[in-house]
Amino acid sequence: MKDTIGFIAHYDTADFNSENIQPRIIENYDGNLILLNETTGLVSDPLMFPHLKELVGHTLIVTDGTTLLGADDKAGVVEIIEAMLILKKNPDLKHGEIRIAFGPDEEIGRGANLFDAPNFRAKFAYTLDGAKRGELEYESFNAAAAIVELHGVSVHPGTAKDKMINCAKLAMEFDALLPANEVPEHTEHYEGFFLLHDMETTIDHGKMTYIIRDHDKEKFLARKERMLKNANYLNEKYGAERFVVRMKDSYYNMREVIEKDMKPVELAKQAMVACDVEPIIQPIRGGTDGSKISFMGIPTPNLFTGGGNYHGPYEYASLDDMQKAVEVIVKLVQLNAEV
Repeated sequence: MKDTIGFIAHYDTADFNSENIQPRIIENYDGNLILLNETTGLVSDPLMFPHLKELVGHTLIVTDGTTLLGADDKAGVVEIIEAMLILKKNPDLKHGEIRIAFGPDEEIGRGANLFDAPNFRAKFAYTLDGAKRGELEYESFNAAAAIVELHGVSVHPGTAKDKMINCAKLAMEFDALLPANEVPEHTEHYEGFFLLHDMETTIDHGKMTYIIRDHDKEKFLARKERMLKNANYLNEKYGAERFVVRMKDSYYNMREVIEKDMKPVELAKQAMVACDVEPIIQPIRGGTDGSKISFMGIPTPNLFTGGGNYHGPYEYASLDDMQKAVEVIVKLVQLNAEV
């Protein structure tokens, strides 16, 4: 019996404005500036986004400069459905049993929490949630969220000497103890980071929200430990519990599961090569539903969709690359049927 194979995508989008999306089609893209919005003058510039130069001649789907596009992950949903339609219309294309799933809340890290892995009954699966043509990813970050509660002392500023403890200042002091270069804007590839995502403070109370990321499990644990040590150090300095750190793990590096049996990765590589797509093996600087689903017992690497510049007004999707993603899905299930 051939292995049952699965394909998964998510239909939620990021929290950038996603209301009243007005996509535009640019045929035979010439590699120059793309005027997204005439009123605001917003342009998508190949100098800022060099990957656009690789899309010369493609048909691009872009935004009107006021919303995101939602290709992350509507492109993945469309590609899976299109591939299934092709298989349905062409019964001569051999394949085994196929399972598909579309879910919500991937962008807030909860999408796979209620995924019914036992009833999905797939030996392995793929998320269609990547970007550039050829991306094939089976490594993700280990991820955690951290909340730092700040407790200060509020008194009248006229009599505040040696009494006031301002939580805005506490926040700056805590963040200054973290490595300045280990942040998203200064890291790439396998480099982890701390991200101060948001914070709110009054004089006597504050809250800082961090995300912690690292591909390496030991470094990931060390990052979490550093948050706790920094809080302990500052609490000792102030002689009171001014800093309280609470952390919760979000997901783990799916490589731990997938590297035990690389068949899903090798099969995807073969399918790409057969479709004249060069596989680009690289770590995800993020996570997908596949990160959690892999730890549920279904190894789930991630495949490209042909989108790019996600989560903002510069987002686009290449119709040419979307069509290639469909070809790869169809070829993948054929190869699986031959194994």
